[in-house]
Amino acid sequence: MSIAVPSPVFAATPPAARAPAFADSHERIIEAGYRLFCRRAIRDVAMDEVILASGVAKATLYRHFPTKDELVLAILKRRETDWTFGIVDSGARSLSDQPEGRLLAIFDVFDGWFQREDYEACTFVKVILEMGADHPLGRASSAHLATVSSVVSGFAAEAGLAEPEEFARSWLILMKGCIVQAAAGDPSAARRARAMGELVIAANRAAASN
Repeated sequence: MSIAVPSPVFAATPPAARAPAFADSHERIIEAGYRLFCRRAIRDVAMDEVILASGVAKATLYRHFPTKDELVLAILKRRETDWTFGIVDSGARSLSDQPEGRLLAIFDVFDGWFQREDYEACTFVKVILEMGADHPLGRASSAHLATVSSVVSGFAAEAGLAEPEEFARSWLILMKGCIVQAAAGDPSAARRARAMGELVIAANRAAASN
């Protein structure tokens, strides 16, 4: 079973102290940047493209985000809200009311995501590979992947699996692997990963009982 994965919904609430026009410009810049940076390489997107796509003046963009890195950091934070929590966590919870079922349901969510024409793979992984793990954007992406791991370890702990954090590391290998496999042209990658996930869970339970 797969779940239809919606396009990200931008619903951040700006601080009340900001004027409406300022807040609107801030959101338009993030929305435009999100669409550009999540689909293309960081170095490939010029700030002039963000200005054009958002419809704000150059001075306005740089007032909100003085550097490209600052804009990308905001977009990575938005990606965590929209993708990690809004799609992966919420999607898995909607498909199963059992923690073990939610772990497997992550791949059902991925299956729907992989079928989309605008499938964009994992932004966090792409940024690490492009910018390097020691770059500020790479470090931020690693932190966001750690949040994904915490979602998985939470499900694992609730399911009574042994060493939930270690289990999550193995589970993320399956998650990242099928994301790359789908990007390489295998639309069934999530289903393959789900079958492997069942074996990982069974092995964990068997090891814990010995």
